[in-house]
Amino acid sequence: MARGTITVAHDDRDSDVLDAPVVKEQTSIPELEEPPMYKVVLLNDDYTPMEFVVEVLQMFFSMDREKAQQIMMAVHTLGRATCGIFTRDVADTKSEQVNQYAQISQYPLLSIVERA
Repeated sequence: MARGTITVAHDDRDSDVLDAPVVKEQTSIPELEEPPMYKVVLLNDDYTPMEFVVEVLQMFFSMDREKAQQIMMAVHTLGRATCGIFTRDVADTKSEQVNQYAQISQYPLLSIVERA
């Protein structure tokens, strides 16, 4: 057989139409599990200004100023607060963004990811 040539075997029928495989209809939809959820948690420190924490919450978690101030106060008074609950990939990405932004801004603010 020459290179690049395709040979198709035909049966004795006069038709060149290939029989399509039979596909059985699925009677039930497989149940999919919800993905596990993870929370992004901000940790308090003694050096990061409160206004910077509010800025981070607005920038990375799309909070309005009032909600961001409430979360910032929870971080300040309780030592930590949840910023949002997401799938693992989204939570990891948001946490990394917050930590990088804080580092670039020279603040020790830290966020972590925990199973919700």
